[in-house]
Amino acid sequence: MVRSLSVDSSASHQRAPSRTVTLGHIQPQAPTYRTVYCNDRDSNNPVRFKGNSISTTKYNVFTFLPKGLFEQFRRIANIYFLGISCLSMTPISPVSPITNVAPLSMVLLVSLIKEAFEDWKRFQNDMSINNSSVDILQDQQWVPIPWRKLQVGDIVKIKQDAFFPADILFLSSTNPDGICYVETANLDGETNLKIRKAFERTWDYLVPEKASEFKGEIQCEQPNNSLYTFTGNLVVQKQTLPLSPDQLLLRGCSLRNTEYIVGAVVFTGHETKVMMNAMNPPSKRSTLEKKLDKLIITIFCVLVTMCLIGAIGCSIVTDREDYYLGLLIKPDWEYRNRFMIGFFTFFTLVTLFSSIIPISLYVSIEMIKFIQSTQFINRDLNMYHAETNTPASARTSNLNEELGQVEYIFSDKTGTLTRNLMEFFKCSIGGISYGTGVTEIERGIAQRNGLKVQEEERSTGAIREKGFNFDDPRLMRGAWRNEPNPDLCKELFRCLAICHTVLPEGDESPEKIVYQAASPDESALVTAAKNFGFFFYRRTPTMVYVRESHVEKMGKIQDVAYEILNVLEFNSTRKRQSVVCRFPDGRLVLYCKGADTVIFERLAAGMDDVRKVTREHLEHFGSSGLRTLCLAYRDLNPETYDSWNEKFIQAKSALRDREKKLDEVAELIEKDLVLIGSTAIEDKLQEGVPNCIETLSRAGIKIWVLTGDKMETAINIAYACNLINNDMKQFIISSETDAIREAEERGDQVEIARVIKEEVKKELKKSLEEAQHSLHTVAGPKLALVIDGKCLMYALDPSLRVTLLSLSLNCTSVVCCRVSPLQKAQVTSLVRKGAKKITLSIGDGANDVSMIQAAHVGIGISGMEGMQAVMASDFAIAQFRFLTDLLLVHGRWSYLRICKVVMYFFYKNLTFTLTQFWFTFRTGFSGQRFYDDWFQSLYNVFFTALPVIVLGLFEKDVSASLSKRYPELYREGIRNSFFKWRVVAVWASSAVYQSLVCYLFVTASSFGAVNSSGKIFGLWDVSTMVFTCLVIAVNSRILLMSNSITRWHYITVGGSILAWLVFAFVYCGIMTPRDRNENVYFVIYVLMSTFYFYFTLLLVPVVSLLGDFIFQGIERWFFPYDYQIVQEIHRHESDASKADHLEIENELTPQEARSYAISQLPRELSRHTGFAFDSPGYESFFASQLGIYAPQKAWDVARRASMRSRPKVPKKK
Repeated sequence: MVRSLSVDSSASHQRAPSRTVTLGHIQPQAPTYRTVYCNDRDSNNPVRFKGNSISTTKYNVFTFLPKGLFEQFRRIANIYFLGISCLSMTPISPVSPITNVAPLSMVLLVSLIKEAFEDWKRFQNDMSINNSSVDILQDQQWVPIPWRKLQVGDIVKIKQDAFFPADILFLSSTNPDGICYVETANLDGETNLKIRKAFERTWDYLVPEKASEFKGEIQCEQPNNSLYTFTGNLVVQKQTLPLSPDQLLLRGCSLRNTEYIVGAVVFTGHETKVMMNAMNPPSKRSTLEKKLDKLIITIFCVLVTMCLIGAIGCSIVTDREDYYLGLLIKPDWEYRNRFMIGFFTFFTLVTLFSSIIPISLYVSIEMIKFIQSTQFINRDLNMYHAETNTPASARTSNLNEELGQVEYIFSDKTGTLTRNLMEFFKCSIGGISYGTGVTEIERGIAQRNGLKVQEEERSTGAIREKGFNFDDPRLMRGAWRNEPNPDLCKELFRCLAICHTVLPEGDESPEKIVYQAASPDESALVTAAKNFGFFFYRRTPTMVYVRESHVEKMGKIQDVAYEILNVLEFNSTRKRQSVVCRFPDGRLVLYCKGADTVIFERLAAGMDDVRKVTREHLEHFGSSGLRTLCLAYRDLNPETYDSWNEKFIQAKSALRDREKKLDEVAELIEKDLVLIGSTAIEDKLQEGVPNCIETLSRAGIKIWVLTGDKMETAINIAYACNLINNDMKQFIISSETDAIREAEERGDQVEIARVIKEEVKKELKKSLEEAQHSLHTVAGPKLALVIDGKCLMYALDPSLRVTLLSLSLNCTSVVCCRVSPLQKAQVTSLVRKGAKKITLSIGDGANDVSMIQAAHVGIGISGMEGMQAVMASDFAIAQFRFLTDLLLVHGRWSYLRICKVVMYFFYKNLTFTLTQFWFTFRTGFSGQRFYDDWFQSLYNVFFTALPVIVLGLFEKDVSASLSKRYPELYREGIRNSFFKWRVVAVWASSAVYQSLVCYLFVTASSFGAVNSSGKIFGLWDVSTMVFTCLVIAVNSRILLMSNSITRWHYITVGGSILAWLVFAFVYCGIMTPRDRNENVYFVIYVLMSTFYFYFTLLLVPVVSLLGDFIFQGIERWFFPYDYQIVQEIHRHESDASKADHLEIENELTPQEARSYAISQLPRELSRHTGFAFDSPGYESFFASQLGIYAPQKAWDVARRASMRSRPKVPKKK
């Protein structure tokens, strides 16, 4: 059989063939689209479409080692240690290669094992998916094969509740009218069902015998990542059928409410739309981590300086006159050249001082962050939402400390600040407003103005159900027939019942039916139509069935079938949705609903009066915080419709720019509309939002709301949630000015753009001058900026961007309304890059993804709008109010902990290296090592490793409740108080002081010291003594710097010191012929036999820590941090939570008491968390009340002694 090439010859004419194929009946694949032959593997084979096997792993057997090592060596510290390890293998190195190679190997091994484990999990997941079974058509019967063997063009059978294994063209279904229901939760998180319909031409191909006769040809777009578009044609027996997303079943979705369907595979494996969307979110590094790189570069500069001093010193000291060294006898020329002596000494010292940069820093920080995320953030019951059973989720552990430094929050409105539970609340029909309810926001406005709101009495016939909270006896139970405009009322209800994409499920009775809608708004509108007596109960691909009441006469109920001829879909550019339907009597009507701006532009002439009144109603609805839509209709005559429908079919069949052409065709019919009226839907605020915003504002965080809603709605929501108040000076930049309106009426697009830009420029400059003037006044008001999307588009122009940024940064609150998803991301980037401030974006819908990815930290709300925002986010929470705990508690603690960990690492390595540096002055800068190789190797990874991890996990300056009670403490993170160069200098000074004390005390005192056999101490006796003092001092420093001390602190500090002593006992007691430890053989035993050892062990660490002790006392007394002041305020308070707990328990049932006890777990005493999670740790008094030992700090004792004479301040209740 040879297939003709004549099909779509015009298209094939214009294409340039991309490859030559010898088989005559196969068209060459053009780069613009692909041709798939259904049920014909032989014809598809030469094209070599991708297989259906997928892989989400980062590595395979061959790439694991090279790629894994490449990932590790992207870190600056690992490259440094690799260089040092190579240097230590050369003759110039004074230390054994094992000193540097062993720690590096251990760090790399741990990191690679972690990578391998994560990748193995991904591989197992891939294998289970690839080996899932699916039925395909072979020899007139269904044969099960694994997914990975599926090929493009195969005919497959998918059963109910099964997932689609590839992107499939829908051919036939067991449901009548060739429809099936699809759940797209895996794609966009939406659990509502979508309807898909097959062409009538392919309905018969349901049984294997019939399906094997199907030999169609699919010409469609090349694989792409657009989930909601699909263009192509299906050619069946020389008939061309235009394909749309309605016929495409995407991989990852599942079949519902349908016994089985039959389809043809179009895209497989990594070419399916879901896999092409599976991009990793942008890799984010925390600001602190970037600053850490700068610190490491600074330490490297210190290292180079130390080595240069040593090299210069060596070239001066090593004089050729020192004949006794025998340098003149050596033939090596470098001993006669000072420059070469200095050069080689420099690299010798680099290997000797290499430990100044901590090798285990990154691994330790990763471990700490990982545990913080999985154990603390994910398990915090204060961020657990019981209603939806949703805990908080840290989707990455890289950004924990970034949560403690956020200065700007960009928030979506709908579903983030509000609940996204829509209720039909009011409406306007033919210029008359209906609905007597009072919204939460109206109550808030009245409260602000000092008015008292009367609770409305609901009328006797009022109906209340999910999605419907409307009360007005004039419209209910058929009363609309007596209104001045009953025909318009009827059109409004019909528009609500017909113009939508809702699917009815369950029994066809008003009480039991369930509406599956793409958005809560849609569902609320259809529910409203039902309650007004227009009950939508059934849908097929071409018909909508509505049970209408009271239309012809009161009490009469009739079922009416409306034929849906065309659906003009809603999208973000059109901002409207239309349907063309045919009534049973043949009447043709276009119903349209959309944003007021869009509908008003398309109204017929002579509607100015209704438009004016409706606009006033819309403004009133908006000021009450309601979401509004306008509704309109147009009667069509058959000739107009037929000529338009031809254009519509052509546009629908277009392979290129189909969306654009459909929009252009829609413009032709969506005009001369008759305005019916408008609807208003209430979206209530989430619980706790106003308090959360007030608390975050006190913490120094500025909150911006970026929403697609109207300006009035946005402003009133901002009022309702304490973002804006009457005391603030407001700058409003709106496109609704007279000058802009006049330009828009003239209709010249170039003129409109020029006028808007001029107006925006003028407003921005005027506002900025006023803002700067009010900031210079002593008690100027706080400022708020409100700007709409049209003005924002011009304000983001490069010439005005700086002015916009300057004005915005001077404002406490900013509200941007009518903004597109792209504008949300642009505003976020403007502050992030322009102001260099740390930003956080929070949203719940797919339209917030770009904003979430543009900010330093992205937070997704697992809400009603699906999971796309969560999938793109770094952290996920269920409610906006949980931001308080996430930022003020976990964020602050994480920032404090990581800062302390980094500083401690820097300090302990500098202290250790400096003792070696002081020793080079004693040895004439010769590069003689002070410590044994194994001491140097294990110092970081064994003898000082665990206490710092405990510090990073359990450090806590004030309790969670105090963190929220004093949100001002958060400002220390915004100011970066704990990671400034001043702090680095303090720690460096401490390291210099302690290293000098440890080195000088021991070396000076050991000159006259002798061991039990009367021999004086040698180098290895002295260095082991210094090392022992150093391990004790450095580990004890952890206890001095901790605000909260748990039993884990004592275990790890004591354990680390003990580990060194045990190691020294074993290591000094063995000697093999092939190692270098003859130096330290028996040293520790000799030392411990002297009184000198024990005396030095007590004296040196105490003196070395004395400096820090005094400094901390002076700092706390005279220059305290904010948290230290809060500690002092609350140091006399007993742990009140215990008493509250008992009182509450007395009033609860046993089950409630148990739930309450569980909810309190993370902050009460628990065997896993210990002291760090229940009291601030410096209050020795109430720690002892709980039976926990907490050492008193010297300055606390001194302060209390000095305050005893003062009367006690009575505690606040």
